[in-house]
Amino acid sequence: MQNNDIRRHTIAILVDNEAGVLARVIGLFSGRGYNIESLTVAEVDPREQLSRITIVTSGTMMIIEQIKAQLSRLVPVHKVSDLTLDGPSVSRELALVKVAATGEKRVESLRIADIFRARAVDSTNESFVFEIVGATDKLDAFIRLMEPLGLVDVSRTGVVAIARGPKSL
Repeated sequence: MQNNDIRRHTIAILVDNEAGVLARVIGLFSGRGYNIESLTVAEVDPREQLSRITIVTSGTMMIIEQIKAQLSRLVPVHKVSDLTLDGPSVSRELALVKVAATGEKRVESLRIADIFRARAVDSTNESFVFEIVGATDKLDAFIRLMEPLGLVDVSRTGVVAIARGPKSL
């Protein structure tokens, strides 16, 4: 890989769970013109009041290294990990996909959902809401296949990721 190749990276950040932390992290990205492709935030340790921010972004190695260095310097940040480079990791995303269809298109949407292991979590005579969990590429493929069948709406969580093995963030 050349140093100027643009690659997607998943970065996990352990921060204090306090007001304004997310705004500072996002401000770092927007202030430098870096794009956030996916963002998830949740408290992971209520006792220690720690939250985990998972960001998917793209850039050259130099830009990614700058992002990680700048994130590490933010006061409420405890740890920054580039899950793309730090070894094997597991990442998943959840989507709710609404399809409005009748007749053969309705049957076809159920067949495709079965192939993708999507679950119908709501159903009316005119529509389904499917829940699908998996890698981003899998969700993208499912959504593309639902478009000609009557795709109405999509809601996605963003990527969550964790390193494999016994080490913690």
